[in-house]
Formats: sequence, C-alpha cells, structure tokens
Amino acid sequence: MPNFVANPAIKAFSIAALARLCSRDWEHPFFGAVPYLHAMQSLGDIGDRYGDDSGKSVVAYFLSNATTWRGETARQVKAELNRRLKGA
Repeated sequence: MPNFVANPAIKAFSIAALARLCSRDWEHPFFGAVPYLHAMQSLGDIGDRYGDDSGKSVVAYFLSNATTWRGETARQVKAELNRRLKGA
C-alpha cells in the first residue's frame, strides 16, 4: 500500500480524512477502536462534537484503543492526532 501521509500536508487533513487513512491501512482494527474510528469519520477538527462527546475525547479514546495499529502510516496519523490533542 502506498504511503498516503508521507508529506507535510497531513497537518491540513481533517480528522475524517485521517480516519479514512486509518480505515484503509488497518485491515482488522481492534474492536475497541472501531466505534471511535467511525465517530472520527464525521469530525472536521478536534473542536467538533460527535453527539454528546467532544472531538477531543473521541480522538483520545481512539488513540488509547489503537495501540495494535502499527506501521509508518499508523505512526504518522497517531503523531498528528496527538499533536492536535495537545494543541486543543
């Protein structure tokens, strides 16, 4: 699979775009990450809400359940999500 996030443009990606990258790259996601991955697909940025949940909490819970997702794409997407969490 080509590396979709090998350029600095990843910082401009929406949370939904990052979630789509994850879905393409992570063939069998951990069951605990799936609901958060789906929720992230409707978020534009970390300040958005998903129902009663903040985008920040959705991303944080996704990251805590995505420890089994490995590889270069995983590393870059997780780093970007963590960067956004710290900036929020």
